[in-house]
Amino acid sequence: MDRVFFGLGALSGALAVALGAFAAHGLRSRIGADALATFETGARYHMYHALALLAVAWACARWPGAWTSAAGWLFVAGTLLFSGSLYLLAITGVRALGAITPLGGLAFMLGWLALAWAAWTGR
Repeated sequence: MDRVFFGLGALSGALAVALGAFAAHGLRSRIGADALATFETGARYHMYHALALLAVAWACARWPGAWTSAAGWLFVAGTLLFSGSLYLLAITGVRALGAITPLGGLAFMLGWLALAWAAWTGR
C-alpha cells in the first residue's frame, strides 16, 4: 500500500499545483473574488492532503495495517468530496454543492485520527 499512497499523493500534488495555477491565471478574470477564494481553499486543502498521502505511504511501511490504509483512503475521499465540491461550487455557482463539503472535511478529520491510531498502536 505504501507505493499506492505515495503514487496517489504525488499525482494529487501535481493536480493541486495545476488547479492552483489554473485559478491564478485562468479563473481570476472569469469568476468573482468570493468564488476564487473558494477555489483557492479547495486547492490549499488538496495540497495539504496530497502531502498527507505521502505521510501515509511512509506510515504504511512503518506500521502496516488497516488503520494506516483507512487513513489513506479517507484522505483520498476527503480530497474528492471537500476540494472537489469547492472547485465545482466556485466554477458553477451551484450553492447546493456546499452541502457536500462538510462530508469531505469529516473524511479528512477521520483520516487524521486513523493515522494517529495507527501510530499509537502500530508495531
